[in-house]
Amino acid sequence: MTEDISDRLKQASNGPLQTRPDERRRYLGSLRERVFVRLSNQDFANPDLVKVFLDHFDDYQDLTILINGKITENNAVNQIEAKASKTNIPFTLVSDDSAKTGLEDTAVLVVAKEALNRNRIEIGQVYPPEFPKTELTAPKRKSFWQRLFGDKK
Repeated sequence: MTEDISDRLKQASNGPLQTRPDERRRYLGSLRERVFVRLSNQDFANPDLVKVFLDHFDDYQDLTILINGKITENNAVNQIEAKASKTNIPFTLVSDDSAKTGLEDTAVLVVAKEALNRNRIEIGQVYPPEFPKTELTAPKRKSFWQRLFGDKK
């Protein structure tokens, strides 16, 4: 009985118990297993990666976008908010202590309500850059006789 009272006192003073609090601080209050795609603050500073994120908005249907509320001075945040409103994708600005401004901290997340368990969640892994398409030229093949006797030139 005294254990129940002490547990209740701890919860009353510290707030309700959370599962995986370190993970929740890293992923803007969500869990890694729910993340579809993640942009770090460093990725968010790269306009090409932000364009890739915006180009794939159709993939985010039935998902929620979490935006780090401490980076709102960026123009890309306005673009994401406008496109999310236009496409009816819910978004939330997270400004609590899980929103940090370090280079490796999270800037934008696309999360589901239930677990997705994706191995790769970083923007560069989910949507890798396309390689330039170049035509390969086949080497000129020598005839059987040229290979057998060699070129006399």
